[in-house]
Amino acid sequence: MTHQNSPLGVGGKILVTGGTGFIGAYIIKELVEKGYSVRAIRRSNKLPFFISPGILNKVEWVSGDILDVMSLDEAMRGVDAVIHSAALVSFFKKERKQMYQVNVEGTANVVNLALEHNMKRLVHISSISALGRTASGEHVTEEKKWMTSKLNTHYGISKQKAEMEVWRAMGEGLSAVIINPSTVLGFGDWHYGSCAIFKNIYKEFPWYSTGINGFVDVGDVARTAVLLMEDNISGERFIVNSDNWEFRKLFNAIADAFGKKRPSREAGVFLSGIAWRLEKIKSLLTGKKPLLTKETAKIGISKTFWENGKILKALPGFSFMPLEQSISLACKNYGQAINSGQLKL
Repeated sequence: MTHQNSPLGVGGKILVTGGTGFIGAYIIKELVEKGYSVRAIRRSNKLPFFISPGILNKVEWVSGDILDVMSLDEAMRGVDAVIHSAALVSFFKKERKQMYQVNVEGTANVVNLALEHNMKRLVHISSISALGRTASGEHVTEEKKWMTSKLNTHYGISKQKAEMEVWRAMGEGLSAVIINPSTVLGFGDWHYGSCAIFKNIYKEFPWYSTGINGFVDVGDVARTAVLLMEDNISGERFIVNSDNWEFRKLFNAIADAFGKKRPSREAGVFLSGIAWRLEKIKSLLTGKKPLLTKETAKIGISKTFWENGKILKALPGFSFMPLEQSISLACKNYGQAINSGQLKL
């Protein structure tokens, strides 16, 4: 089941933080399918509808929160490794303070307790945004140094600060590895995070942008997280990215898979500025979250190519699912979830 030289030996009990989130839920699926014993932290009784109940029933669910040290300490007892995927992804100003708390303080709590419990292994799910974005189409590897820039989102800054906590713990002897997924695609709750891209295109959101970004299937993120957990590589970070596409290409592929109208209005720098302001006004009037914010508009016009050579070299035999396949599969699942009433428009 595990790699030779794996710090876990054979099998083991794994704790997943953020187990009801998009990436966390797929990590749980991967672990259960590989025969691991899984414990996962949840903050509410709601379980992810996009993962089969057969998988979720095999999990030992514990109520807790990474900001609550007592419950986290309890959750870590008798566990061999932690995959830390709990995080708040938000581009809304009013959620900013909470996001820094969850992402930075929460991660500090996780690594401190992992050290205290002599955890054999920790995998930290970070983000490419923790490496910082570029405007002019640079190719980015894991060696990129963080730089203060107007292109960085508060989410990116919070994830970079979270990584600093993990690096500190590695310095204190924790066997850990960091993965930096690009924008994650797949079937999930489309009211949140990157899954909202599918909802916006399904609803025929008219704007597209010419920015370039990296994208990866959620199943691939889960697989790399578990493979690295089984490995003994420590003190390293890995970009997990399938391919770099123009946002327009991505939006068109999703629209085609849904049989919806392709976005037809280009949101350049000037129009992006107008578009996010209009969305803000609409959001104030309706009380609904805007489809576009100042920060997501910034991402939409930045151009960054994310290199994936390091992860492919570290995991021989691993390959990424082509984005076309990932999109087609996700759209099919979203369509079924809408028809069965699991997903509301």
